[in-house]
Amino acid sequence: MTFFSILIALVLEQLKPLRADNPVYALIKAYAMRMESWFNAGQASHGRLAWCLVMASLALPVAIIYWLLKLIPAPEVRMLAVFCWNVLIVYLTLGFRHYSHYFSAIQLALSAGDESRARQLLADWTGLDTVGMEISEVCRIAVERALVTSHRSVFGVFFWFLMPVGPACAIMYRLAEYLARAWNEPAHMKNEVFGHFAQRAFYVIDWIPVRLTAIAFAIVGNFEDAIYCWRNFASRWREAAVGIILASGSGALGVRLGAAAEGAANVLPPDAAMVDTVAGAETEAMPGEEPGPRALQSTVALVWRALVLWMMLLLLLSVAVFFG
Repeated sequence: MTFFSILIALVLEQLKPLRADNPVYALIKAYAMRMESWFNAGQASHGRLAWCLVMASLALPVAIIYWLLKLIPAPEVRMLAVFCWNVLIVYLTLGFRHYSHYFSAIQLALSAGDESRARQLLADWTGLDTVGMEISEVCRIAVERALVTSHRSVFGVFFWFLMPVGPACAIMYRLAEYLARAWNEPAHMKNEVFGHFAQRAFYVIDWIPVRLTAIAFAIVGNFEDAIYCWRNFASRWREAAVGIILASGSGALGVRLGAAAEGAANVLPPDAAMVDTVAGAETEAMPGEEPGPRALQSTVALVWRALVLWMMLLLLLSVAVFFG
C-alpha cells in the first residue's frame, strides 16, 4: 500500500502540482509566524516550546486520523480509507514540482541564449542579486538549489513516510524543515536564539535521510567521484547536511559545486574550489568541470534516476513484506 500511495501521489503531482503559495501552505506559514510572535521573548527555551506545540498541533491530528481509519471494521473500507489518506498526505508534503518551473525556465532561457532572463529567474527563485552574474555561476546555484530542494521536498519525505504512522512522520519532516528555515533565515531572525532548537531538531531528523539521498546520487551517478567528494569536501559547507548533498551531487554529476556567490547561504568560501591553504595545510581542488547549461540537464536526469531507484527499492520492500 505504501508503494502505491507514493506512486499515485507522484502521478497526481505531475498532473496537478501544488503551487508553493497554495492555501494549505499559506495557512501553515501564517500559523508558524503567529507562534513565533506569541512565544519569541528572546530565549532559546521559548523556541523549543513553540516548536513542540507546532508539531503537536499539526502532526498529532494526522496520526490520530490515521489510527482511527485503521480501526474501521470492514477490511475493504479500511484499506481504501487508509490508502486515500496516505495519498492525500504524500501529495501535500511532496514538493517535486513546487519550484521545478524555475529550474525548467532557467534551462530553457539558457538554451535560447537569453542570459538576462536566466539571471532574473534565478533571482526570483533564490532572492540573490544576480545582476552581472557569470553564466557558470547561474548554472552552479541553480544546480545546488535543485539538489537540496529535491532532497528536502522528495527523498526526505519518502524516508519518513516509510516509518510507522507514516503520514504523521511525513508532516513532521516537512514542518521541521520549514521551521528551521522560517525561524532562522529571515534577516530579523538571524541574530535570534528562538530558532536554534528548530535548526538542531531538523539536523537530527534529517541525519539519516540526507545520507541516504547522497548514497542514491552516488549509485545513479559517478559512484567513485561522489564518494570521494563526500569524504573530502562535504565539510567545506557551513551546513553539514547541505555539504553532504552537494558534495555527493558534485561528484555524481562531474561538476564543481560550491563556489561562492554574493549573499548565498549554502556555499563554500570564495577560494574553496581552488588549491589554497587552510591552517597551514594545502587543500586539494574539488574535481569536476565548471557548471554550464548541460549541467542543468544532467541534474534533472540525476534526480529522476535517484527517484526511480527509491521507487524500485520501495517496490522490492513492499513485495517482500507482502509475501513474507
